[in-house]
Amino acid sequence: MKPTDLVMQSYGRCCASATFFDDFYRHFLASSPEIRERFAQTDMPAQKQLLRQGILNLVMFARGMPDTKLRALGQSHSRAGLNIRPELYSLWLDALMLTIAEHDKQYDDKVRLAWREVLNKGVDVIKAGY
Repeated sequence: MKPTDLVMQSYGRCCASATFFDDFYRHFLASSPEIRERFAQTDMPAQKQLLRQGILNLVMFARGMPDTKLRALGQSHSRAGLNIRPELYSLWLDALMLTIAEHDKQYDDKVRLAWREVLNKGVDVIKAGY
């Protein structure tokens, strides 16, 4: 099975969990005072919807979709935009991987490696916009 297929199935299992996105933000906000500060004034219900779509965009890019949406995200998160430094993405990835491991009952090394491969491909596009 292709990594993108493994990830789509895993993501479906994660999204079926009512607390997946809340748990992600709990982990992510706990990862750094800078992250907590950046999200202090954020509309979290809206942010969770953006995250849901953003993860899907990363998977779709790995499946062959053009990088248009990821480049736009890179631009909005760039030095001139939200100024999200490239090293902060590793905190995002670590928090996401921790949350996936908690919520996907079929999580194993194969699923973990598939997620890392799929996410890194798209996150590299976003970071390149910095």
